[in-house]
Amino acid sequence: MILVTGGLGFLGTHTARALLDLGEECLAVGRSAPAGRTGRLVVEPLDCTDLGALLALGGRYPVTGIVHLAGVRPGSVPVVDELRANVTAGLNVVAAAVAWGVPRVTVASTIGVYGGVPGPVWREDSPLPVASAGGIPASKKAVEVLLPVAAAGATEVVHVRIGAAWGPGGRPASPFIAAPALVHAAVRGMDPPVVQADDAVDLIYAPDCGRAIAAVATAERLPHAVYNIGGGAAVTNARFADALRSAVPGAEVALSPGRSERAVPGDPYLDPTRLRADTGFRPAFDLPAAVADYVAWLRAGHPR
Repeated sequence: MILVTGGLGFLGTHTARALLDLGEECLAVGRSAPAGRTGRLVVEPLDCTDLGALLALGGRYPVTGIVHLAGVRPGSVPVVDELRANVTAGLNVVAAAVAWGVPRVTVASTIGVYGGVPGPVWREDSPLPVASAGGIPASKKAVEVLLPVAAAGATEVVHVRIGAAWGPGGRPASPFIAAPALVHAAVRGMDPPVVQADDAVDLIYAPDCGRAIAAVATAERLPHAVYNIGGGAAVTNARFADALRSAVPGAEVALSPGRSERAVPGDPYLDPTRLRADTGFRPAFDLPAAVADYVAWLRAGHPR
């Protein structure tokens, strides 16, 4: 049974589904999760900063692997509390893995840790700057350093640096990427946000992201401790708009020419070579297929 922290969240839901599709049993936990069981999926409420409650799970369930995706939503608490909770939760998860004899912990990191690294291709062996632009990359860098030390060789700790995930279950609007808001506006018939045509980001469709995380978590052997999970290209808003118009003919997309001040110079993207070589993972969706799939999901009545 694989424990998925944040298992009822955006990426947690897709990861749990991917693990179930591989035939695994899943224990999905979250702070407000309702306890229950459906087939091979078990749900339990848990705050990962509570080490005692976390360790107690090992007495009730035969946990053989851990995927740690839980984290504090940025801006929901002061940044010092965000950092404390995220680092504490990570250390607690490793402590539980060691206590239970779990052979591998897969931990979510972020494309944001590469901020300041020259592009355009961001590879796992790139030296990372110590400085961070905010709480998310700061806590992820700290966790990447601390958790393998805390494990002390008793369990394998693998970090997955995730690109800009979007798709079913995600927020209708993101402060980081335009894709979700553009799709929602097209499907709902709302006024689209005005975005810069040449702003670009490495997008990873959420179902593919969940499958990639599951591939890392269940691989028989991994020769590396860090893996990029991304689309392997920087997608401009103009290119995304073309795919959206194909899925929703006549969709209005408000594109302004050029780039915004917040656009990352060089349009960097995550190199997925290591992930694909070591796990055999291949995305199921290219950009047009992902946009069409998300449009169909929203038209089926799902709110996000």
